[in-house]
Amino acid sequence: MRYREIGKTGLMASEIGLGGEWLERHNTEEVKAVIEACEKEGINILDCWMSEPNVRSNIGLALKGKRSRWIIQGHIGSIWENGQYARSRDLVKVKPAFEDLLARLQTDYIDLGMIHFIDHADEFDQVINGAFMDYVRQLKKEGKIRHIGMSTHNPQTAKMAACHGGIDMILFSINPAFDMLPPVEDLETYFSDKYDEKLGGIAPEREELYKICEQNCVGITVMKGYAGGRLFHAETSPFGVALTPVQCIHYALTRPAVAAVMAGFDNPQHVYEAVAYEAATEEEKDYAGVLAAAPKHAFPVGQCTYCGHCAPCPAGIDIAMVNKLYDLACMQDEIPGTVRAHYQQLQANAADCIKCKGCESRCPFHVPVADRMEKTKALFL
Repeated sequence: MRYREIGKTGLMASEIGLGGEWLERHNTEEVKAVIEACEKEGINILDCWMSEPNVRSNIGLALKGKRSRWIIQGHIGSIWENGQYARSRDLVKVKPAFEDLLARLQTDYIDLGMIHFIDHADEFDQVINGAFMDYVRQLKKEGKIRHIGMSTHNPQTAKMAACHGGIDMILFSINPAFDMLPPVEDLETYFSDKYDEKLGGIAPEREELYKICEQNCVGITVMKGYAGGRLFHAETSPFGVALTPVQCIHYALTRPAVAAVMAGFDNPQHVYEAVAYEAATEEEKDYAGVLAAAPKHAFPVGQCTYCGHCAPCPAGIDIAMVNKLYDLACMQDEIPGTVRAHYQQLQANAADCIKCKGCESRCPFHVPVADRMEKTKALFL
């Protein structure tokens, strides 16, 4: 395993990290197995943005006695409310949620205290100049966090963070598809004259962001490196061709300022498929050759990546899981029995959608959730 410094924090992170999101749906022993596989392979950084109590406790149990070997990204502003994840800036809710994170992870500090999920410039201004940021600074002063980070999917907001001076690193979504998103939703403008050919189709604002982060020594850890797994299948890849985990990881790690790719693992085999990157040949890493022969179009606006930021749902629907099961079902001529069984076991499903569209207002990728719930309901009848 190779290690990279995260900006100027002095923290040396394994270039492949553990994104904890998928651990939320696994029991104590399964979480332990994934984390032990990570340790065996030299992975030393994990991201825990999830507020669900059990996953926090399961991660804490797996790290017990080994806390010092891990760099933890822990999120401030991710709360558990009415049995669901929610994002909040209300310190009455945020403070106990962060203390809960410390308690359940069985630690008294978080290495990277992440201001959770800011995707709009006005919200960035409100948070950075208000009581929320005062609280974050106080946590750092008390030693409860060692460095201040921020998570975002938006290059404009990420640029504001990189230029701020008080934010040490960002967690940002990077993969070939996202980098080729047009600056407007009209896909016909994607290959307009304002796209520099030498950038290989990368949106200029994202290319600029990576350079600014490098210049300012603001480190990047990567989320959504696999685009929710869509890039692994030609049927769901926006390029019409499949990429491997190794190729996706190589793409992200070759962006300026990137220190680590936080990959999601359901089981130890997924860990081994990712760390195969460390011994991969240049031919195995080559994503450019694959994409060169692919149709040149961007990742469609409206594709779910199962990030979970659509929550909370007033009807109690796990929207990310419903979307994932819908996509898995659509990839087959007939719905696989395991997919149907998972769907039937959900406490609430697409049929419970009340079409309030609050989820759509929170979605970073503009997914038409209510419409997808209707399609899912019809598919699983």
